[in-house]
Amino acid sequence: MAKNTSEIKIDVALDENKVPEALQWTAEDGGILDQPTKAMMLAVWDHKAKEALRIDLWTKDMPLDEMQLFFHQTLSAMADTFYRATNDEKMTETMKDFCDYFAEKLDLKKKG
Repeated sequence: MAKNTSEIKIDVALDENKVPEALQWTAEDGGILDQPTKAMMLAVWDHKAKEALRIDLWTKDMPLDEMQLFFHQTLSAMADTFYRATNDEKMTETMKDFCDYFAEKLDLKKKG
């Protein structure tokens, strides 16, 4: 076990139908304590099954225009992370081209 650990905690408040009403997260090492949020995506790699496992949550009051921005920013960040992880410039540019296309089709330049 590592000598140093860090905990990230996510609290999900559910309604009677188990639909998220409120989300908040804590990452004390990052100075975040019970920070409210409207949406989250978490992916972890199962190296034995060779597949990504995901948790995608959003509150029922998450506005559509904010969800579109959230997806665009997440996709853009994934392109940056892909480059840092692989150094693959060609595919990173392809991913960024898609992000630009995504933003254009949803008129996100006007919303952001």
